[in-house]
Amino acid sequence: MRLRIALLAVGLLPLLATSALLYFLAPSAIAPELLTIVPIFGLALIPLVIWLPRQILQTTEALDRSRAELSEMYESARQDALRDGLTGLGNHRAFQEELERQIEWYTRYKVPLALVLVDLDDLKVVNDKEGHAAGDELLREFGHMVAGIGRYADRAFRIGGDEFAILMPHTDAEGAMQTARRLQEKAASSQRSISFSGGISACPQLATTRTQLYAQADAALYWCKRHGRSSVDVFHPVRDKAASVEASTELSASIARLVSDQLLRPVYQPIIELDTGRVIGFEGLIRPTAESGFSDPGSMFVAAETVGRTVELDYACLTAVVAGARTMPREQLLALNISPRTVEAPQFSSDSFLVTLARYGIEPGRVVVELTEREKVEDSARLQSNLGALRRAGVRIAADDVGAGNAGLRLLSQIRFDIVKIDLMLVQEGAERDSSRAVLRSLRDLAGRWGAAVIAEGLETVGQLRAVRELDLAAGQGYLLGRPTPNTNLTRIDMSVIEAGGMILERRPPQQLPDISAIGAA
Repeated sequence: MRLRIALLAVGLLPLLATSALLYFLAPSAIAPELLTIVPIFGLALIPLVIWLPRQILQTTEALDRSRAELSEMYESARQDALRDGLTGLGNHRAFQEELERQIEWYTRYKVPLALVLVDLDDLKVVNDKEGHAAGDELLREFGHMVAGIGRYADRAFRIGGDEFAILMPHTDAEGAMQTARRLQEKAASSQRSISFSGGISACPQLATTRTQLYAQADAALYWCKRHGRSSVDVFHPVRDKAASVEASTELSASIARLVSDQLLRPVYQPIIELDTGRVIGFEGLIRPTAESGFSDPGSMFVAAETVGRTVELDYACLTAVVAGARTMPREQLLALNISPRTVEAPQFSSDSFLVTLARYGIEPGRVVVELTEREKVEDSARLQSNLGALRRAGVRIAADDVGAGNAGLRLLSQIRFDIVKIDLMLVQEGAERDSSRAVLRSLRDLAGRWGAAVIAEGLETVGQLRAVRELDLAAGQGYLLGRPTPNTNLTRIDMSVIEAGGMILERRPPQQLPDISAIGAA
């Protein structure tokens, strides 16, 4: 309100100034009854002129403070989302972001970098003999060793079940080898005597890109695993070339076979309206079949990225999910995960996407395209053009994993979204941390100003559900509300039963569903 008054006063200043000028320079042009009013009005204007700048400055300062507080809260929540919960080290997403950042530092400032990849040799044996609790304790102990072995500038990560990585700026391959040997000595002298294998590469000594650096360290690790394990070595261009090529060729062939033989099965996770328990739609997800050779979707997509077949895999997943959704009620939404790299690819077109939907009887108005930022956007103009074409056809666009590291933030600054999906780590932290809850509240308000709907991902406990509902987030999904299954016949769940600690799902006929056309509308 104060800002509106200030703006109104600013608009009146030229008029008042003109009146004063006429008063002093051409008094005959002013009606006699105004000759006494103008001086009085001018005197009254003096406090306004003094007050006005102060109000504008106060408003500006308040906005700056609000932005700074949001930035601080978001950074705190972002750091939580980049941390491995078991070891306290950075997780795989944090590793990818830091690796990209370090390579960029080399490109700009010629700062050298070494990468050490480590794989524990006997974790499976420990899990089988002593149980997963013992395996977790082993991982925690080793994670503590990895964190303590490097310098202040070094960064350690747990990037997989039993895989770790160390990024070492201002270090060459020899320096990284010395660190790896100290880690070996420390691990071998521990109470459990931990054994691991490792591979090393360095930039620019051996590689100059992120892909090269990781592939070389992985090839050296692969060589150690095949030649006795319990050793660490630096990538050797001649010795490891065959191993590197063999591994890449094998991965590429596996992805090609997976796509051609359709070794993918779709599953669907319900998206729930939190006030009513109504199923407003499903997110289509993909699982590799047992014959594919991949144990989980994560390893499948990492392999596709490594060999440059992400777009091909995305298309195969899209077709499988759409084909499996033909029996969904027409009132429900279908969310599809697509990488921005696929949408910006030359072979992608909105027409081919819409043809795929039409082939299986899915109307564009029911579809939500979720952009999963697995890879950095390279052609922003083409990405926005293709998304614009999809939106004009009725497709809604969602920003996925917002709050997971930098994922989603870059896209939020470039693209207008109809739906904002909050990452599970931020949602789960929101039930326990005030800072994360404040970030959730700010993201909700930001989405509201855009006219975008908000969906909370990763709801797994009743406490998380209550925290999200207190923040008035409209919809959510997660294991608490429904696990991914091949079935799409769920139309409603009983929220009161779930809040009481139960997991009873109530199925009702599709015709009892209310209209959902307003959800996520532009």
